[in-house]
Amino acid sequence: MSKINLGKAYPLGSTECDVENITGFNFAIYSSQASAVELCIFKQGSTQETRFPMYCTENVWHIWLSGLDYGTEYGFRIYGKEGSLSNPNKLMLDPYARSVTGKPDLSSEENRSWFLLNDERDNGHLAPKALITSSSFDWENDILPQTPWAESIIYELHVKGFTQLREDIPAEIRGTYAGLAHPNAIAYLKELGISAVELLPINYHLDEPHLQEKGLQNYWGYSPLAMFAVEPKYCSKQTNTTPLTEFKSMVKALHQAGIEVISDVVFNHSVESEKHFPTFSQRGIDDRTYYWQDETGNYFNLTGCGNTLNLSTEIGRRWVVDCLRYWVEECHVDGFRFDLASVLGRETPDFNAQALLFKEIEQVPSLQKVKFIAEPWDIGIGGYQVGNFPDYFAEWNDHFRDDMCRFWLWKSGELGIFAERFAGSSDIYRRNKKRPHNSINFITAHDGFTLRDLVSYNQKHNFANGEDNRDGRSENYSYNHGVEGNEDTNSHIEEARYLSRCGLLMSLLLSNGTPMLLAGDEFGNTQNGNNNAYCQDNETTWLKWQHFEQDLFALTKQVIALRKQIPSLQQDNWWQESNVSWLNVDAENMSLKDWHNKDIKAFQILLDNKYLFVINAKANLQKFSLPQGNWEILCNSEVAFLQKEQLDLTDLAFCVLQKISE
Repeated sequence: MSKINLGKAYPLGSTECDVENITGFNFAIYSSQASAVELCIFKQGSTQETRFPMYCTENVWHIWLSGLDYGTEYGFRIYGKEGSLSNPNKLMLDPYARSVTGKPDLSSEENRSWFLLNDERDNGHLAPKALITSSSFDWENDILPQTPWAESIIYELHVKGFTQLREDIPAEIRGTYAGLAHPNAIAYLKELGISAVELLPINYHLDEPHLQEKGLQNYWGYSPLAMFAVEPKYCSKQTNTTPLTEFKSMVKALHQAGIEVISDVVFNHSVESEKHFPTFSQRGIDDRTYYWQDETGNYFNLTGCGNTLNLSTEIGRRWVVDCLRYWVEECHVDGFRFDLASVLGRETPDFNAQALLFKEIEQVPSLQKVKFIAEPWDIGIGGYQVGNFPDYFAEWNDHFRDDMCRFWLWKSGELGIFAERFAGSSDIYRRNKKRPHNSINFITAHDGFTLRDLVSYNQKHNFANGEDNRDGRSENYSYNHGVEGNEDTNSHIEEARYLSRCGLLMSLLLSNGTPMLLAGDEFGNTQNGNNNAYCQDNETTWLKWQHFEQDLFALTKQVIALRKQIPSLQQDNWWQESNVSWLNVDAENMSLKDWHNKDIKAFQILLDNKYLFVINAKANLQKFSLPQGNWEILCNSEVAFLQKEQLDLTDLAFCVLQKISE
């Protein structure tokens, strides 16, 4: 029989602790709209329920129980004050749940009705439930790589998609945390030369009703239900493992290889969506506290996902900070990428770069050691905040993406803009003591075309998503080189596409700032023109290792290795006249006329008086006079030594040379 104690208000969630030398579990949940709360305990795998009335201290409801085992399921029933949305017939999931069981079938109106707050039927047998979870794990003196920003090369990948089709990974662990931790997967990452993997969301999520109706899934995972819990569908279910322990084992294995783990997190909205949609947790617990809404109770939809989490409240801020601490302190995660991060700074709800949440995150010692990356926009008024986040945030720089694509694919001829982006985007970041690393340079990401598709499609081809091709970005700045798609192209078109990709990849990997490479771009992965494949958990999105472009991979690996040799790309400093020279095709300093001549489309960059970047964005031959000295071509598989004054750039859009003597 359980012993009962009133317990304590903090920490929130389920916590193992002793009372009077008896081991038990403390449960605590915040709800300002509750008049009473019951803790509901379920035997593992059973619908048999025992309810315990909880005690209240300043809107935190708490209780301590003994006699519970790990794996015990629990939830809460909220009895709301007059005017609240709470319904005690609907079991609510702990916002601090560290493990969750149950993914509701929402594919029909009848199934969804069980989770509507105006429905009076009891849904305890259907609702997702939290599990009492052990944090025990043998980290074996795990050492965080703590790679300096200046030495960081980020590789964005999906846990499942990265290994699902890799034949050198055992079939039973493909597409799992264990698959990513497999020696062959890690050996590939090491050979490529990246320093960190940035994982698409691995938090517990649900598939939205409209996807379930169509038989689709939210593959990317941007539909969060439980931000403290690991997504179990990426677990291999090997003996004596849980999703959490398998995730931790993956982190440990990557750390042993010197690779950081950055987790993509979603604190801008929840899967509960619009107010009349199915409710599982925060809406039924404390709607007014957790969601931004106007005086009449209408939700602000600043995310395009039906709701916007209010992180300006004390409990909202605590929830975020506690969650970040959990992933860092308990799971050894090395950093976070924040989806639609402008929501983090919304307080009135206008964006405030000095928001309390930013200040509170900065004050936590364990969080001062990890990387923070913002997707610096949402879809609300004032949501575009590139360059405006606190200094400890790096930011996805969409200016880099768009300007580089326009330069190489649309032949913009904007040499000045190219130079600005290549040098670290000082026009955006060289203020408030920010450094080049604050700019996360990228050409492609999960959201948009792959690099292969960027040079193969003029238009998005998203019909498989079931939205009549209306979804996804339309401004891709792509170029198909004369033929739409990857099929039946001649060698001339394939060569042109290859050269365009070389120019884009080399611009990305040799620019000042922090490069982020999309998994698969290094070997030519395609999604067949789908630039919003969030709901395609199939071979559309899984990396197609069987179609591996070895030459492109070799070039990418070579350029990454070269980046690590160049001092000015390893120091996180703004370039000065002492270490960079901007030269025209005649090896003379660029004049104002040169910078503004959009017809030239070619120039040279001399870095550290040793490395020469020769750039030709024209579609035809360009002759270059080289600076004084003898030069070696570095980025060809066959190394050539040049002891002449001119270079005909016919077979490379972007060529790197090294001075071997004066």
